Amino acid sequence: MVKVAVLGAAGGIGQPLSLLTKLNPNVDELALFDVVNVPGVGADLGHINSNSTTESFLPSSKEDKTALANALKGADLVIIPAGVPRKPGMTRDDLFNINASICQGLAEGIAENSPKAFVLVISNPVNSTVPIFAETLKKKGVYDPARLFGVTTLDIVRANTFIAQLYPKDTKPTDFNVNVVGGHSGETIVPLYSIGSTKKYYDELNEEQKKALIHRVQFGGDEVVQAKNGAGSATLSMAYAGYRLAESILKAVRGENGIVECTFLNLDSKIKGASEARKLVKDLDFFSLPVKLGKNGIEEVQYDILNKVNDDEKKLLEVAIEQLSKNIEKGVAFASK
Repeated sequence: MVKVAVLGAAGGIGQPLSLLTKLNPNVDELALFDVVNVPGVGADLGHINSNSTTESFLPSSKEDKTALANALKGADLVIIPAGVPRKPGMTRDDLFNINASICQGLAEGIAENSPKAFVLVISNPVNSTVPIFAETLKKKGVYDPARLFGVTTLDIVRANTFIAQLYPKDTKPTDFNVNVVGGHSGETIVPLYSIGSTKKYYDELNEEQKKALIHRVQFGGDEVVQAKNGAGSATLSMAYAGYRLAESILKAVRGENGIVECTFLNLDSKIKGASEARKLVKDLDFFSLPVKLGKNGIEEVQYDILNKVNDDEKKLLEVAIEQLSKNIEKGVAFASK
C-alpha cells in the first residue's frame, strides 16, 4: 500500500498535482490537506475511477493539528506545494516570511506523524525552505537527507522545452533531459546546455541567443506571472514538474533501476558523492544536482557533471553559489530561531 499526502492540495499547484497523483496506478491512498476548500477538491477527485482512495483533511481552526496529523499518518511520500503564490513584482524572497512559517509547521507535522516519508518541497523560495525542513527535522531527531527533495524539476522542464522551441523542425522537448544545477530562483538556476544531447544545438547558437536562452530558463516564472496578469504564477507546469519527480521516486521505490533526476539536496551528508560535490561548490550545504534514486531515496550524487562545464557555465555557477549561500543561510537562521 502506497500513501501519498499533498499538503496545500486546494491551491493552484495543489489541485492539478493531486489530479496527476490520483491517476498514478501505483498510489493506493491519496490524502489531501489544506486550510481552505479541500473537501470540495477531495469530493471532486474522489469521483475519478482510478485505483486510489481519496480523503481530504481540513482543520477546524488555526489551532487544530489533528487534520494535518491524520493526513500524514502512514504517508510514504509527502508533496508540499503549500504557501502563498508569487504575484506581479514579487520575487521569491518576498514570499519568504509567510511561507517559511508555513513550512516549519508542516515539517513539524511530518516529523511527528510520517518521519520515514519522502518529502518533496515545492513551497517557495525552495533555496531557503528546504534548509528550514532540514533543520526542523534535525531538531526532532528524524532527519534523513536521502529522503528530502527540493523540487527544481520545473527548471529542467523549461530548459528542455525552450531549446526545442528554437529547433522546431528537428527536435521536440521530450528529446532532451537537460541537467539544471544550482538552486531554484533567478540566477541560481544554471542549465548545462553544453553537456549531453543539447550540446550540438547549443553550440549552433550565437552568444546573444545563448544568453537569451539561459535568461529565459532562469526567469521563466516571470513570463507566466506576467501572462496571467495578476491571476497567479506557474501552477500547471509546476504541478507537472512536481509530479514528475514524485513519479520517479515511486518507480525507484518499486525497484526500477537507473532513474536520475535533479533535485536540491543536502550535501552536508553521508550520501554517496555528496562530500565531493560540496567541495566543488565552495562548501555549500545545499545544491541542486542530478541524483540516482533508489528504494531509500537519494542513493548517489552525480557530482562529476560539475567538472565538465564550459567557461560560460563556470561564470554562471560562481554567481549562483554566491546567491545560494545567502538563501541557505536565511533558511537556517529562520529555523534556528
